[in-house]
Amino acid sequence: MADLFRATEHEPLAGAEWDVARVEEAIRAIVADAESAFDGERWPFHPADEIDDGPNAIYLGVAGMAWALHELGSTGWGDAVLGAMERYRREPDGGEEWAYAPSYLGGECGIALVGYRLTGDAGLADRLHDLVLANLSDEWRELLWGSAGSLLVAEAMLAWTGDRRWEAAWDALADELEAARDADGLWTQKRLDARYLGVGHGFAGNQRALANRRTVDVDAVLARHALRDGPLANWPPAEGSRPDEIRVQWCHGAPGIVTVLGDVMNEELALAGGELTWGAGPLARGSGLCHGTAGNAYAFLVLHRRTGDGRWLDRARAFGMHAIGQVERERAALGRGRYSLFTGDIGVALFLRHLLEGEHRFPTLGPF
Repeated sequence: MADLFRATEHEPLAGAEWDVARVEEAIRAIVADAESAFDGERWPFHPADEIDDGPNAIYLGVAGMAWALHELGSTGWGDAVLGAMERYRREPDGGEEWAYAPSYLGGECGIALVGYRLTGDAGLADRLHDLVLANLSDEWRELLWGSAGSLLVAEAMLAWTGDRRWEAAWDALADELEAARDADGLWTQKRLDARYLGVGHGFAGNQRALANRRTVDVDAVLARHALRDGPLANWPPAEGSRPDEIRVQWCHGAPGIVTVLGDVMNEELALAGGELTWGAGPLARGSGLCHGTAGNAYAFLVLHRRTGDGRWLDRARAFGMHAIGQVERERAALGRGRYSLFTGDIGVALFLRHLLEGEHRFPTLGPF
């Protein structure tokens, strides 16, 4: 198993007993901290997120925080998202180098989607339609920046509005994405000059977006690229990745692949990815969704839903209790929380809410 992960990136499971009251209190504390930390425009950045210019989009910024708070029952965030969209149009997150308005998780498209969800503004729906269609024939070919993310936006808008133009947009994007696939089943992310396997930038994310409305076949690619050690499996971030680049995270590696494809992939391979995630243990890097303990635990919820085996629910709960401890420890060290959907505390709160309610779907990946 040591060849499939690095122990230095993980920490021992704390072993706290499952405690519903503590989980509910942790959710309340995270929401209350986020509500109080908002300054009217933004949340304070966290040093570990390596960005200090007040991000606005879903992944790290205001839109992601507002959407998560709305999902957790906190209201009145529509104006905050509209303000974030105005700021993004003036100065994109990360500067012009990273400006790509049709991006779902990193650009204006995702901000506008959250804005529509919170306000119902018809003008935002029209702007969203333009942004979604702008990703036809994109060169990212991935979920975060490319047409796979636009598929999720079109799917959400179809579910929320029933407007058939979103079905037409989804079909057009899906046809383009499937036509761009390489002969061996992977996609080349031309902007990144790589062929990624994971969720955020590659094969798994693209296939999840397609699988929400079409039949997909993922087994040949996953079997060909799997790193196996007996009953365990992991996947490299990209074709040709070095051994020191192997990860056990939602964004790269077994947890994300099982989380997004565990309902459509070969069951034995999905279980092997789950066992690897459990055996590696919680991530020392943090508690969040993209590369943290809570994000990894969604793989256990998916496997519990698929198999009915209570061990997977127990494992999800164990990771959930550990994530609470990580949030509390980091908040005590910094004096406040970490405010972003994919790397911060609010993502942990969403996971804990899903854990309590029996929901297994990763936030922002549909069905909506």
